[in-house]
Amino acid sequence: MSQESNDDNGRVLSDEDQARVDHVVSTGVNSTTRKPFRPILLVILLIATVTGLSIMSQLLVRWSGIY
Repeated sequence: MSQESNDDNGRVLSDEDQARVDHVVSTGVNSTTRKPFRPILLVILLIATVTGLSIMSQLLVRWSGIY
């Protein structure tokens, strides 16, 4: 690498290479728009799952005659 390709800013890539890097970074996985995270929905699903499993276990115990 020659001294000419290394600017004062410490740039290593040429303009073409930097344009390619910028294109890859701005597309694909990095540009995916996502829905906002909703922790309340997660808590509600967790409570519903735990409650459902608890009810199923109580029904199983009563059906098997342990209680």
